[in-house]
Amino acid sequence: MQRAKKNDRVTVVYDGLLENGELFESSADTGPLVFTIGANNVLPRFEETVLDMAVGETKTVEVDSVETFGPRRPDLVQTVDRKTFADKDIQPGMILGMQMEKDGQEHQVPALVTAVTDDTVTVDFNHPLAGQMLTYRITVKEIHSA
Repeated sequence: MQRAKKNDRVTVVYDGLLENGELFESSADTGPLVFTIGANNVLPRFEETVLDMAVGETKTVEVDSVETFGPRRPDLVQTVDRKTFADKDIQPGMILGMQMEKDGQEHQVPALVTAVTDDTVTVDFNHPLAGQMLTYRITVKEIHSA
């Protein structure tokens, strides 16, 4: 029975689950994932799990936030002047594209609006999955030797 090894091109299907069991991502929605083991195109822990799996085999792996989107950082939650948004109808739960400067260059990054008052808007620049333990249920569908 062929087992996945470094440099093999593999096709997998997977479900990504939050700690509470809620599905946050699934190849049922995006289609099978195809990658080469060792090319660093997927999370290292995901890749390590697929290593030595056989076609039809399913494994589950937990991945700590440090290995995915990092811990939640309080410094990435900021309160800005309401006037920054002019007359836009800003509501909690909206995701806005905001300009941020990093290393002397402007970048547009998503920010989740968490609170709005008459004078201020609080936005969270953390990735929505930051600080969360993620679980992936992975099934190998195909293995193509290097």
